[in-house]
Amino acid sequence: MPRMNRSPLSWLLAAGSILLCPACSAAPTIKASDPRSPLSLVQTIPLPGTKGRIDHLAVDVEGRRLFVAEVANGTVDVIDLRAGKVVGRVSGLKEPQGVAWLPRQDEFVVACGDGSVRFFAGRDRHEVATVTLGDDADDVRVDPSDGWVVVGYGKGGLATIDPATHKLVGRVLFRSHPEGFQLSGNRAFVNVPEDGAILALDMERGTVAARWSTGVHRLNFPMAIDAAGQTITIAYRLPAAWARIDVRTGATVAISSTCGDSDDLFAAGDSELVVCGAGHVDLVRNDRTVARVVTGGGARTGLYVPEFRELFVAVPSRGKPAAIWALRLRDAD
Repeated sequence: MPRMNRSPLSWLLAAGSILLCPACSAAPTIKASDPRSPLSLVQTIPLPGTKGRIDHLAVDVEGRRLFVAEVANGTVDVIDLRAGKVVGRVSGLKEPQGVAWLPRQDEFVVACGDGSVRFFAGRDRHEVATVTLGDDADDVRVDPSDGWVVVGYGKGGLATIDPATHKLVGRVLFRSHPEGFQLSGNRAFVNVPEDGAILALDMERGTVAARWSTGVHRLNFPMAIDAAGQTITIAYRLPAAWARIDVRTGATVAISSTCGDSDDLFAAGDSELVVCGAGHVDLVRNDRTVARVVTGGGARTGLYVPEFRELFVAVPSRGKPAAIWALRLRDAD
């Protein structure tokens, strides 16, 4: 999610959240191989030739394929989940960060650090189109209402692209780079950690409807939204914390400690899953962390797929080859 161009202070604070993390939760730490773990390891998929940081993932549910943006490699891997292996790769990309699957077009879209948003055919991976946003195209969402692609980018903006024509159809501009964001009807909610805030956007009018300060908590990168669109959940890196926020008022209605260096967060039924580079996935139920499942150092991004009840976690190469872990969510006791 974040690029390597942040201020030294930001990186120092992010590192500090990792150092503080071991004492930040009383939840039991457990291995995914333990039969008592709420997340059971069901598959490990190697990523041959993948070095450095891995960013976002996307899934083709019907085709059972996973797309992996390997930002340091400049590649996107296509994984056949039935076979449990990489079956294709797009190379030569400049910092691929966000990725999404477009079932109506049979295409996948990749947002890159050079500001390009690139569309590729799902079958043979040839490039179909490119939209240039200027700088640092990052997180990607597909609007479930119309299938349009929304991309966070640059010094502060969300861009909307019609994937049928590959044309830019709208922008909302603000004053700081967007990280995690979510869509809900004609609204979007955006984490802007460098501004110490969460924004509520009116996508139809192209305006910022509200700005909510994060106060003493900083470095808010990941975000999830509940099915009813009433609350968002975010994770802070300093201090490492999980919070639920009412989208009508911006008020924090629940907060608890969580693991450090978080970069992805997902709603999963009655639970939230926080994916953290400190080497854990935290499982939150009833507004508190109830279990911490061990993954690997730097494994801070992933994707929860409700159709499979599986969380895919990108584990980078650190002494061992890079891999995708498939963790299946067990039913609550």
